[in-house]
Amino acid sequence: MPEPSALDPTSEDARLADALWSTGSWGVADLAAGVVGPTGSLATVGDARQAFRLASVTKLFTAYACLVAVEEGTLDLDEPAGPEGGTVRHLLAHAGGYGFDTPPLSRPGRTRIYSNTGFDALGDHLAERAAMPAAEYVAAAVFEPLGLAATDLRDGSLAHGAWSTVADLSAFAAELLRPTLVAAATLAEATTVQFPGLAGALPGVGPQHPNDWGLGFELRDHKAPHWTGATNSPATFGHFGGAGTFLWVDPAIDRALVVLTDKGFGPWALDVWPRLSDQVVGVYR
Repeated sequence: MPEPSALDPTSEDARLADALWSTGSWGVADLAAGVVGPTGSLATVGDARQAFRLASVTKLFTAYACLVAVEEGTLDLDEPAGPEGGTVRHLLAHAGGYGFDTPPLSRPGRTRIYSNTGFDALGDHLAERAAMPAAEYVAAAVFEPLGLAATDLRDGSLAHGAWSTVADLSAFAAELLRPTLVAAATLAEATTVQFPGLAGALPGVGPQHPNDWGLGFELRDHKAPHWTGATNSPATFGHFGGAGTFLWVDPAIDRALVVLTDKGFGPWALDVWPRLSDQVVGVYR
């Protein structure tokens, strides 16, 4: 996108450019970012075709594939899965009792323990029910129909193994704004609090009470601190990854923001990500 100085400073394009070009001060070697509306990309900075490791942003694709599986009858949200007493719903909502990267630490439904292990168990369950490798199911259910040709699960794990580009994630974000692969009501349920009131912690961010989560989608709600902006609406949903990546969708402004970097998540991200998010939200308020 052109530099802000080349645009009418009062225009939406100029204000988005000003926000995205501010990422140049982050000290990140490789970065690409984009603002997305219902019809697709509205503004980008960096190489939108460069592939980055997504880390836990992968979970958004896995969750969406599970929603497709529910609608086609391959999965039922309340069927048994994972540890005794657990269900598909528990695993998607990080309420299955698994530790971050360990076997179960508690009974399902007792606490919100963000868990890669739980999503790997979900992948195993999906593979069994679909009678095909889970990675192939995710590709067939999400990547292929949305034309995400540059997205793949090259690292294997349905919890953190995907690589993608801003171009592909922008297409996925547009799908989250106007779903075509699942019913709007299905996505609405997935972005509604599951097992309300559970306390927990956002890895790298801190304890949250409650630590609200949907079906694979982290919900902003009223969490503080948080990796989205202070002006993002409570309805905002998405995910961030330890590779320095994130995607959020804010229904209140009908927009999404995608950021991919090669710098691992840390305090730097909690400083600059919310500020960028507030700049983008400010364009529409």
